[in-house]
Amino acid sequence: MQSHPRWALRGQSGFTLLELLVVLVVLGLLAGIVAPKYFNQLGRSEIKVARAQIEGLSKAMDIYRLEVGRYPTTEQGLNALVQPPSDEPKWAGPYLQKAIPQDPWGHEYIYRSPGEYGEYDLLSLGKDGQPGGDGENAEITSWQ
Repeated sequence: MQSHPRWALRGQSGFTLLELLVVLVVLGLLAGIVAPKYFNQLGRSEIKVARAQIEGLSKAMDIYRLEVGRYPTTEQGLNALVQPPSDEPKWAGPYLQKAIPQDPWGHEYIYRSPGEYGEYDLLSLGKDGQPGGDGENAEITSWQ
C-alpha cells in the first residue's frame, strides 16, 4: 500500500489561513511599490496636459493678434477666442474649435494682458489652485 499525503486522504483541497495571509502580504507589498509610481506618473501627465493646453491657447491668441492687431485685453479674457467682443470689428473667429478648457485640475486658466512676463500672461496655478508650490502644485505658465 502506498502512502499518500495527509491532505490527499482527507479529500479536501483549499488554502490554509497562513497561505492566504502570505498572499495578501505579498500583494500589499507590490501595491505599496507600484501605486506611488503610478500616481506620480498620473500627476506628470496632468502637467503635460496643462502645458499642451496653454500652448494651444497661445497659438489661438497669436492668430487673434494677427487678425485683430492685438491680443485680447484682460477684461475680454480668453472668451474673446470663441465669442466676438462687441468692440472688435476685425474679429474673424472663433479661434478655438471648442470652448475654453479648464486646466486638468478643474480650475480656470488665468489670463492677463498686458502681462508681467510678456505681452500676455497665461497660467494654471496647478493642482492646489494656489500661487507657488512644487511638483503638481507649481504654476504652469506660457512664459517658461
